[in-house]
Amino acid sequence: MTSVEATPSVGSHDPGLLLQVEGVDKSFPGVKALEGMRFDLRKGEVLGLVGENGAGKSTLMKLLTGIYSREAGEFWLQGRPLVVHNPKEAQEAGLSIIHQELNLVSHLSVAENIWLGREPVSGGFFTRPGEQVRRTRDLLARLGMALDPKAVVSSLSVAQQQMVEIAKALSFEATKVLIMDEPTAALNDAEVDQLHELIRRFITPETGVVYISHRMAELKRIADRITVIRDGHYIDTMPMADTSMDQVIAKMVGRAINTAARPENVRTDRPVTLSVTGLSTKTLLNDVSFELYRGEVLGFAGLMGAGRTEVARALVGADPITAGHITLNGTPVTISSPAHAASLGIGYLSEDRKRLGLMLQLPVSHNIAISSLSGRFSRSLFVNDKAVKATAEESRKLLSIKTPSVNQLVKYLSGGNQQKTIIARWLVKDCDILIFDEPTRGIDVGAKEEIYQLLNKLAEQGKSIIMISSELPEILRMSHRVIVMADGHITGTLPAQDATQETIMRLATHRDATTATTTITEEAGH
Repeated sequence: MTSVEATPSVGSHDPGLLLQVEGVDKSFPGVKALEGMRFDLRKGEVLGLVGENGAGKSTLMKLLTGIYSREAGEFWLQGRPLVVHNPKEAQEAGLSIIHQELNLVSHLSVAENIWLGREPVSGGFFTRPGEQVRRTRDLLARLGMALDPKAVVSSLSVAQQQMVEIAKALSFEATKVLIMDEPTAALNDAEVDQLHELIRRFITPETGVVYISHRMAELKRIADRITVIRDGHYIDTMPMADTSMDQVIAKMVGRAINTAARPENVRTDRPVTLSVTGLSTKTLLNDVSFELYRGEVLGFAGLMGAGRTEVARALVGADPITAGHITLNGTPVTISSPAHAASLGIGYLSEDRKRLGLMLQLPVSHNIAISSLSGRFSRSLFVNDKAVKATAEESRKLLSIKTPSVNQLVKYLSGGNQQKTIIARWLVKDCDILIFDEPTRGIDVGAKEEIYQLLNKLAEQGKSIIMISSELPEILRMSHRVIVMADGHITGTLPAQDATQETIMRLATHRDATTATTTITEEAGH
């Protein structure tokens, strides 16, 4: 096994650089993922790495950590050639990665996942569960993470599972380079601040972080330099302090994007498509009531555990309700399952696309058409494959889904393009109400703008949209009204003109919530 070859530094390889990448190529069937790729990471810095979905960011990181093998090019770590053949060798060499897609064993506990393959043993054979829990508790306390070491991972939210991934990566004492691929995609602002503090404590004159993110404001706060790649090619590296976000975005997408647009307040004279009264569940929700207008984008904001996702799941019948009423277009309904919700014209895009949204072993076309097979694409037992492919191709063009063919297995698409595939499914279903939980999670700024424009167009066509997001700029960018939640109930409803990050955070943290709810909700009705 060879992790870092003992060959001394040669040529132009700067010993002051922690990590260097030169001339790297990688191809997949029908796709040239990387060509002549290069970048460098200095000692003691956080390097932001950005690019649109499909630009090659995740592919490059998987090459670095031995998940993929490169076809050409060189990697150098601390001035020495780096050759790894699998993630274990990469970890031994000093590289740890937090993947965009969670890599946890769902039926094991937090402690078992963190120390998987490195369990404390006695006598060389017997694991020591008590010692494993103790080490986990110490690690989580040091990192400031409020997680139960004994909790089963499948019982955790996506954001909590992301924190487990982060804890696992930081548990390797030999780590020199920490690679974070969209580490905050499922985190709210307070949790992002906590993560950034962890990064600052990790950075020393001998360590560095490669930070992949689509959140421009985060990069401005945490990165020292920023490297842009596009379509598998290196574009530029710039000092973060002297670079505007507009410059970064222009290099990423090759075009200008309007990031300042804000919606007007929704017209309350429009028909109410969905009315929810006193919605409660056994585990969290308590007396949740709101209305959704035709043509409205209604944003749901709040901290992790506030109940936003639980509202969506209760609405579509994924979680049983213990009290409350749901009225759809003036008619009371009892929704038994997500499939029943879909038959009533309510589409639900889950925050966990891998586990609950996609069929990874099926092609893009089947993933798009699956919710519309009955009636539209099939008669009796026979599916009209020609119609399925034609519709999928229209969706591919409409949403700019980057795939060599709609026959491509969806598992080979980038995270953002997988997300767009699920969105396409509900557009094909032509639902009147669309519930999107973190619709742009892991999607780059260019693709985000495309989805924003699409959602606005759907609203203009009379579709009603509930959008749950942990990104406050996104909530403000898209919502006609914003509902803020904390501890399972609504603490405020804000019209677009009154919604600010400060006001939302005040309501989300439950400060003055009772007063704010009454005042702001009354104002919203004017």
